[in-house]
Order: sequence, then structure tokens, then C-alpha cells
Amino acid sequence: MAKKKTAKKVNELLKPLKGISDIRRFFYKNETPIYFISATNFNLLGADEWVKGFKFICYIECFDGQHPNVFSPDEIPHDEFQSIEDINNYMLEHKQVVDYIQGRAKGKNKGKALFLMFDEKTEKLAKKIGLDVAFPSAKLRNDLDNKVITNRVAEKAGVPCVPNVLTKIKNYKDLEKQAGHLGHDWVVQTPFGDSGHTTFFIKTEEDYDKYAEEIEAEKEVKVMKRINCMGSAIEACVTRHGTVVAPLMTELVGFKELTPYKGGWCGNEIYADCFTKSIRDKARKYTRLFGDQLLKEGYKGYFELDFLIDTDTNELYLGELNPRVTGASSITNHAVFALADVPLFMFHILEYMDVDYTINVNQLNRRWARPENIDSWGQMVIKHTEDSIKQVTKAPKSGIWKMKDDGSIEYNRMDTHRRAVDGEDEAFFLRIMKEGEYVYEGADLGILVMRGRMMTDNFNLTEKSKKWLAAIQNKFESVEPVQVNKIQDKVAEIGGFKMM
Repeated sequence: MAKKKTAKKVNELLKPLKGISDIRRFFYKNETPIYFISATNFNLLGADEWVKGFKFICYIECFDGQHPNVFSPDEIPHDEFQSIEDINNYMLEHKQVVDYIQGRAKGKNKGKALFLMFDEKTEKLAKKIGLDVAFPSAKLRNDLDNKVITNRVAEKAGVPCVPNVLTKIKNYKDLEKQAGHLGHDWVVQTPFGDSGHTTFFIKTEEDYDKYAEEIEAEKEVKVMKRINCMGSAIEACVTRHGTVVAPLMTELVGFKELTPYKGGWCGNEIYADCFTKSIRDKARKYTRLFGDQLLKEGYKGYFELDFLIDTDTNELYLGELNPRVTGASSITNHAVFALADVPLFMFHILEYMDVDYTINVNQLNRRWARPENIDSWGQMVIKHTEDSIKQVTKAPKSGIWKMKDDGSIEYNRMDTHRRAVDGEDEAFFLRIMKEGEYVYEGADLGILVMRGRMMTDNFNLTEKSKKWLAAIQNKFESVEPVQVNKIQDKVAEIGGFKMM
């Protein structure tokens, strides 16, 4: 009898999944341990509610031990972190993490690992402890993340980019020679890095001289004609059945109240009539074309595209590719369209599970584009914007906060993600910077998530957003550190890398 039950269970697991209801049931009954290993659990917040056996392994404990599916190991001595990859590699070598994974193993099946960022060392460490990395190889991701290569993939896919030239730049005269046909107001991007750090706006030789060392060090850079533009973002997933595309989002970019970096990403909004229908349709079309080309390049799974909307011509251009889950993923995966079917990240995981499945991508994309399937949310990523170093003595808790009539806020209740926000007078806050830590220019303090718009139609912060931002910032208290020189050296080594 026991053998018959086992055989029946195996047959059920091998049976192809037909449509969304089968996929939901498959993950609710999942027996494969799945981990998101990163600095925080922000990017896939709520994934554990959809997938049985899904756990977060995080360096930063954002929930003070109150999240039921977050494991954060005790800190042990380590080299200074230069990147999120360094954090993940540290954790994969941490005995408490290894013991935790081994303790949850189902026989030889140690499980699947998801990362925001990882490198070839991460792959080796994961393999060593028996984890399968549920993403394309680090090498392929790194190649595609190169802004120059992204441009070439777009050309093959038939997705328009801002008029540009891909070339080696030796000096300012060489820039004029190579890109003079684009005018003399350029945007120069180096192949890798956050746009707030590696995008340079150049009109004059004096402008060029500020960034000459970074530009000339590269074998090839992307030189674009400067356009008046608005930023937007869209997430999608390359599957064996085609590219599933989520709705277009706005981007919060360069707000001095949120980030010290000109052009730096600092949040997103999602709402039904985001931009015009024509722009939304183009974005979906271009994203699907790009995703289908990614499949030809050997990539499958989650990705995000930034699009630039030329406000003078209303043309839509590809900005850049992020071949991974991103800071916008939390918004995408909690919207009504995702909750009505399954979140986008589950299609990604499905591609790395040992199961066959079928979905109607055309039908799904049409359904996800309908206005009635999109509710309105916004999130802002709050950084320390001053050129100073301070030690945090008090920090607001993660959870639901409530605003009073006088504009002050109070902690209302513990919760693990934004769906618990009831109305306009509440917001979800995810704390990144905790008491005792040192803040420096560009350091992440936390993420604030609210129902409704965060920006006006003219892409300025709403008064409501400004009130919430000021109220959360007021909940942080800090003092000048005693050993300033030592802390400055540490911050210099960290380099202000993003935690998300």
C-alpha cells in the first residue's frame, strides 16, 4: 500500500501542469526547499506566502526576528563587503547558514537558490553545499548586464534605443569626432554599474574632464544623444512558452529628498493609466520582443527593462536591462493582476523546477494589461542624502505606520508586506538601517510603500509623499561617531553599494 501511495505521488509530480490553477496548486504543495539569499528580503517580499518551503536568508534582519520565514545568521568576522555578491558569498560560507540549509534538506535535494546578485564564486559555493542556482549563469547575466551588449541585443530584437554610438573614447576631441553627429549634448554610459554612478551628462570639455578617467578606462562606452525624457520600468519573465509581461510602471528618479545621485533610481509607481495607452502598448510589445531575443541568447527567467519616453516626440526608447529580480519586483508581484493569477516570479521559479507545464502567454498578457486588473501603489527608497557620517541611535520598526491629522506618524502594527496597508493614512515601512549602524552619503535607510500615487502628473512628489517622507526621516535619530577617521575609511571601502 505504501509503495502505491509513493508511486501515485511521483506520478502527480511528473504530470504536466495545465494552466494557472495547476501552477498555484503545485507551489502550494511544493516539497523542494527554495531560498532567496540576499542582503534583505525586500525584492521578493511575500514570496513565502505563495510557495511552500520558501525561506529568506538575509544578512540584514529587517523585522527584528518577527518574520516567520526569515533566517539571519549571527555576524562573524569578515572582509569588508564591496558588493551584494560579497554578502551572499559570506553567507554561503557561514556555518549557521550551511547548517540551516542542511537541516531542511529533503534527502539529496538541498533545494534551489535565488539571488539578487551573484558571481561565479557564489555559484561554486552554492554547488558545494548542494544548492541549485535557479538563474542563468553568472557569466551570461554579467554579459547581458553590459549596457553596450544590451544595446546590441535590442538592435537584434528590433527594439529602438536613443540615437547612440558604441565606441572607445580616448579624449574630448575623440568624443566630438565619434559622436558629433548626435549634437553636442551627450549622455555617456559605461558598461556596468548603477545609473546614478555611471551615467555622465556632458555638454562641454569641462564636463568631460570630470569623468574622463572613468570614460577612457573602458574599451567601449555608450554615447547617446541627450533627450528630454521621463523614466519608466517594466518587468517580465522569459519562459519556454514565450515572454510574460507585467504592466508598465513609473520611476522615481533623482529626487534630492531621496537620493544624492543625479539620475539615481529611488522608487516606482504602478497604476492603471500609467502614461498613455499608446506608450503602454509599445512598452509591452518591445518588452516581449526583447524577451524573445533573450531566449535566443540563452537566457530564461525574470528581467526588467527601463524605458525612456521622449517628452518632445513621445517616442519610446530602451534605457537599460536588469537581468534579474529588481527593486521594482516587490511592486510588480503584489499588484492585483499578480494576485488574481500568480506573481511573475513564480514563472521564473517554474522554469527551474523539474516539471512540465503549459500556459497561454497571449491570454495572460492581455489579462494583465486590463486596467481593472491594476491597482495603484507607490514605493520610495530612502537614502541618507547628506555628505556626512553618523551613527544611528534610533530607527523606526518595519511594519505598518499610521499618520495622524497633524502629519506625525506612529507605529501601528507588525506586518511583513504592503498588502496589510488599509488606507491612505497608512503605509508600510521596511527598515534597512538599524540602530548602531553608520550612515553615509548614499546609504539605504529603508523603503516606504503606500497605496495611491506618490508623484503628480508632472512627476513631482505629491504633498502626501513629502509628509510621509519627512515623518519617517524624523523617526531616525543619529549622533556624530566618536572615531570619525576609522569610520570614514570603512565607508570608503564599502563604496556605497546598493542593498537592493
